[in-house]
Amino acid sequence: MAALPIQLDRARRTPLAAQIYSAIREGIENGRLASGARLPSWRDLAAQLGVSRGTVRVAYERLIAEQFAIGLGPAGTRVAERPSRSSMPDRSQEAPLLPDLFYEFGSAPRPFQMGVPSQDAFPFKLWSRILMRESRRAAAAPVTYPDPRGDPELRKEIAAYLGLARGIRCSPSQVLVTGGFSGALGLAIRGLQLGRMGAWIEDPGFPLTRTALGLAGVPVTAVPVDAEGLDVAAGVQTASGAALAVVTPGQQAPLGMTMSLPRRLALIAWARRNAAWIIEDDYLSELQLQGRAAPALASLDHGGRVLHIGSFSKTISPALRLGFMVVPQELTHPFGELAASLAPAPAAAIQRAVAEFLREGHYIRHLRRMKRLYAARRETLLRCLGEMASDSIKVQASAGLAVVLLLPESVSDVDIASRALQVGLAPAPLSQWYMQPPRQQGLLLGVTNLNERRLPADCSRLLELAR
Repeated sequence: MAALPIQLDRARRTPLAAQIYSAIREGIENGRLASGARLPSWRDLAAQLGVSRGTVRVAYERLIAEQFAIGLGPAGTRVAERPSRSSMPDRSQEAPLLPDLFYEFGSAPRPFQMGVPSQDAFPFKLWSRILMRESRRAAAAPVTYPDPRGDPELRKEIAAYLGLARGIRCSPSQVLVTGGFSGALGLAIRGLQLGRMGAWIEDPGFPLTRTALGLAGVPVTAVPVDAEGLDVAAGVQTASGAALAVVTPGQQAPLGMTMSLPRRLALIAWARRNAAWIIEDDYLSELQLQGRAAPALASLDHGGRVLHIGSFSKTISPALRLGFMVVPQELTHPFGELAASLAPAPAAAIQRAVAEFLREGHYIRHLRRMKRLYAARRETLLRCLGEMASDSIKVQASAGLAVVLLLPESVSDVDIASRALQVGLAPAPLSQWYMQPPRQQGLLLGVTNLNERRLPADCSRLLELAR
């Protein structure tokens, strides 16, 4: 142990045996004590450190129990065989998750960032009061397993809201509460048992959907969108035997157009003919800034082929991790079992708070306020860009809660977005939403968290980078 001097601090509250154990374990982990090296006997180390043999024995027994050392009886105690640190991968730096969608988890939203609601207009006092009340009720509730399909009151309120706002006639038994959109998508992929059957996805389309299907081993076919939404005829021509189509018919993600009625009927007819399924991602839900939101695709489905997915991420907060899925009546039992086994609903207090927010009418009133606010902020952004943009940069307004800057093919939107992050702006590169070339170069500018006083300076900085 000459290569590993152990310094004991008797003034610390940590027991001496724990200090000896930590010092020897650290020496083993950093390689100073090699595999197979013999440790001093209890008597010798106790004499060296001025402690009792019992103290050393406790440290050695813990090392043996945790497989850092091997007790060999009369042959002494030796360091166990362990992989060298040089052979272990370096995990000091975590690779970013989905860097094309999320630049930094847990941070405050930056100007032009997509996917997050307004931070300055949310009724935090009202929401905090409801959340605290429901948290107290949840804490006092019986200690038992909650319904894995979701709190019955929330499922009831979601079903009522969907009937009123989205035209979907469903019962609470068809509603599953999930961990956001991604949780619902995961349930749908598992529950439909697609195997190696193919899926249509929109091009451009939500990158997370593409990634999720790929991770599940489902081959994907990129189907182009036009002014009427997903081109069903192109999908049939390219991959007529697909078992699934994932679409954003209300407001296409990210371009914002609404799928026309003929396309909706054609898509449902294709699913019925081929015994295929449709996942309706109700992206942006009712947050239609011009006119009234079109009814959900699921409202037209009378054959039980559409699974409708929504969430509260864009309307309340993505931090809730709360979404929902409406499944056809015949799928309620297998999907309920799947939720119970693999993906039960999130925390009860959050669910009950959202149920109360819906029941008391706060949710609909909040949506109305947000639509007015976002429409005003979008107009302000369009006016600012119109005054500053050059002929080489085109401004496109019909993109849901975002404005699109279309860039020349000679520039890289990924590079511009990366440099914008360094100056505190967070536009999203449009090209990352495409699967098939040519990938349109552009920037998606979210309108939800704009500061009108800083907006001219932010627009000027961004356009300078784009040029």
